Amino acid sequence: MVYAICFRYSKNAEDAYDILQESFINVFKYLKNYKSEGSFEGWIRKISVNCAIRHYHTTMKRIDTGDLEVNTDLSGYSNVIDALNAQELLEMINKLPDGYRIVFNMYAIEGYSHKEIGEQLGISESSSRSQLTRARKVLIEMLEVPVQLKRG
Repeated sequence: MVYAICFRYSKNAEDAYDILQESFINVFKYLKNYKSEGSFEGWIRKISVNCAIRHYHTTMKRIDTGDLEVNTDLSGYSNVIDALNAQELLEMINKLPDGYRIVFNMYAIEGYSHKEIGEQLGISESSSRSQLTRARKVLIEMLEVPVQLKRG
């Protein structure tokens, strides 16, 4: 479970293992602080996400939040995901630009709010929303080709 989290936030297995190692170091370091409130798995998950974000900040320094013009009309694509399996979807998420991938993971997979994402990444809530919208649009564009090939 922890490796899967680390891999979603990194672009390769080497970085994922680095984040995984840092995560478990922090788990053992702060184990005495765990108060048995909530699930232990959730506590470890939060530590892992925080380690992944710190790793991202130290390696990338900043998320591109430029004002790129993107068509955000997502209507007409609701059934596209049905044609994929989980592994294919994870591979597509991993191909997203770093900022998009991290915001998408935090919001869609980990359940963070845009406010929490903004605080964690040092960006505004509106930048978080914009990154998420752009990530969804890029994923949909990636999905169009495989679905058209399967139907054609």
